[in-house]
Amino acid sequence: MKKIILAFSGGLDTSFCIPYLKEKGYDVITVTVDTGGFNKEDLEKIANKSKEYGAIKHYQIDAKEELYKNFITYLIKANYQKGGVYPACVGPERIVTAIKIAEIAKEENCQIIAHGSTGAGNDQVRFDLALQTLIPNCEIITSIRDENWTRIKEVEFLIAHGFEVSENTKDYSINVGLLGITIGGKETKLTKSNVPENIFPNVKILEEANNEKQIFKITFQNGLPVKLDDESLSGIDLIKSLNKIGQNNGFGKDYHIGTTIIGIKGRIAFEAPAMKILIKAHSELEKIVLTSKQIFWKNTLGIIYGDLVHEGLYFEPIIKDIEAFLDSSNVYVEGEVVLEIYKGNLSINSISSKYSLFESKVAIYGEENSMWNGLEAKAFCKLYGLESKIAYSKQNQ
Repeated sequence: MKKIILAFSGGLDTSFCIPYLKEKGYDVITVTVDTGGFNKEDLEKIANKSKEYGAIKHYQIDAKEELYKNFITYLIKANYQKGGVYPACVGPERIVTAIKIAEIAKEENCQIIAHGSTGAGNDQVRFDLALQTLIPNCEIITSIRDENWTRIKEVEFLIAHGFEVSENTKDYSINVGLLGITIGGKETKLTKSNVPENIFPNVKILEEANNEKQIFKITFQNGLPVKLDDESLSGIDLIKSLNKIGQNNGFGKDYHIGTTIIGIKGRIAFEAPAMKILIKAHSELEKIVLTSKQIFWKNTLGIIYGDLVHEGLYFEPIIKDIEAFLDSSNVYVEGEVVLEIYKGNLSINSISSKYSLFESKVAIYGEENSMWNGLEAKAFCKLYGLESKIAYSKQNQ
């Protein structure tokens, strides 16, 4: 029997793959990559499920540090939110997972790899691109995609083979990771209905959120968060703490509608309190530290960077070029941001940095200045936009 490596989350699709691939004559080796979506109990259940469903071996890999260092740090520096809303929770996780799957495949001397993606989503592209790049001669088996299996048919298959299936699994696909949680199914298939409140697992509804505003401070160095309320924390622990703050205050859940990699429209619900908080704080701190030209090009390249990662093009060489720019532009993004959160609303109370370009000795906007006089300002106003004025007069004769 041929060995096959299966990317295994323990959800419906990948659970279906184990007995199905066994029937096709494969010895299945499962690999679960923890990108922040599992606790100890979850991982134990997944390992037991792998064995119960018939896998011959199971690997469990902790990739949270790699996810934070290689992806989350740059998404923060880029202030990236897909469509201005969604902090791209899933794309980076899939690339990290594919990298780890490739490592196990090489260790097992196995060039047949399976994943549970459908033919209508983004994950198939992310996995395939990464695996084809890292293991050029590998064979990729995607039974659900290739044979048009539906979630209903998968459930029927598993029940017929004696396995129990959760009711929620039938209706929704939920992905949990360090960056956030995404929810798809039922109501998200169209745009006419809201996802019910009880499907969001962590962010409280406003009626149950904290009744008092919460004020907290984030300290940044080199564009990255290093302290929460003066307590030094690792990036991962800081994200976990910010998630709790957002969840308890009813902040961080939303919907995203966009064009998928394969060209169809898609809709997901998501929770991402920490990333929403960090991106807002970081982008506001940048406004007082960076020049307008830096901000323009960082915003432009930040969108390009985030889109490439979201769409699975992480191994495109320009990724490293943009990361170098993001690193350079964030060297002086250092300071403190005080935020206020209450009943689903987040606002900035104050920003401070020793590199702030707010220079009261030079001028105060709309009030006074010390480096030029009124006649010089008048001359500037006369010359500024001269080319535009000439063009207007020529084109409107």
